[in-house]
Amino acid sequence: MIVKKMSKIIKLVFTLNLLFTLNLYCSEQSFQNWLDEFKIRAIQSGISKNIVNDVLSEAKFLPKVIEYDRYQPEFYEDTFTYIKKRSSRKKIKDGLRLYKKEKKIIDKVEIEFEVEKELLLALMGIETNFGKYLGKMDIISSLATLSFDKRRSEFFSEELLILLKLVDKKIIKKDILFGSWAGAFGNFQFMPRTIRNYAIDFNENKIIELKKTEDSFASAANYLKKIGWKKNQPCFYKIALKENIPKKFLNSSARKIENKKKANFYKKYINNFDELDINKNEKVAIIIPDKDIIPGSETYSPAFIVFENYEKILKWNRSLRFALAVCTLRESFKNEI
Repeated sequence: MIVKKMSKIIKLVFTLNLLFTLNLYCSEQSFQNWLDEFKIRAIQSGISKNIVNDVLSEAKFLPKVIEYDRYQPEFYEDTFTYIKKRSSRKKIKDGLRLYKKEKKIIDKVEIEFEVEKELLLALMGIETNFGKYLGKMDIISSLATLSFDKRRSEFFSEELLILLKLVDKKIIKKDILFGSWAGAFGNFQFMPRTIRNYAIDFNENKIIELKKTEDSFASAANYLKKIGWKKNQPCFYKIALKENIPKKFLNSSARKIENKKKANFYKKYINNFDELDINKNEKVAIIIPDKDIIPGSETYSPAFIVFENYEKILKWNRSLRFALAVCTLRESFKNEI
């Protein structure tokens, strides 16, 4: 009896493996057909045939990328745990070590772009742990896989075309294109579109090197300046909400911050309002980052009053917690530098 059961299990495993292999083979065949058509599209868009064939010649279908895209894990850490992990004492020490090493360049970038060095250090620290975790995925294959996939095909197809054009114009070297599974690259994890629109050759060596301090810091600063970052202005304050505040004024989604009002409007809903250093006529909003993420979380706590600068960080990464962590780490560096 046991032998028969084992035999059935072995047959089932064999069948499942066979189905998986066949499915993967079909996907790879379909991907190759798609890639041949994409090469034609790329050449018709004005990219040289040699570059298209050279760069895409080794592009592979990466099933793992589809898996990452479909099943990104939910964060169940509460906001304070999330922030604490990303603004730890070790993170601050590592950032100070980098600043000490690259002080001349980082200070120059701060002066030229009017974006504080503490913010740039915070962003790099949280994005790539100061360049230690840049990602090892083949970006060409990642973008090709996501372009082939139907879920967000046009978005990633555009990203791939932009990247090919950057290589064609000799702005980016193809042999260093390794990064995140979604195609982000360098110390600050720029997507191709961001590279095209904001990255700069700060050291003027005729190539943009986003894994090097000069170009990566200047490019990040250029991006922040262009989207309207205001130097030395606050991001947020933690607040103690009264429970009489209508829920329509509480933002729990990072997609769009709504109900921005003059700060004085919210005074009647905030217990510690008089302790906050706020211009009463400044437009602000209120966020409750745990509400839609942490099961059983309280509606009114934790809560934060957020400013225009906070929304600029959301343009970098649409996450309420990410923006809180970046701004917290920025303040920690201000106390140390």
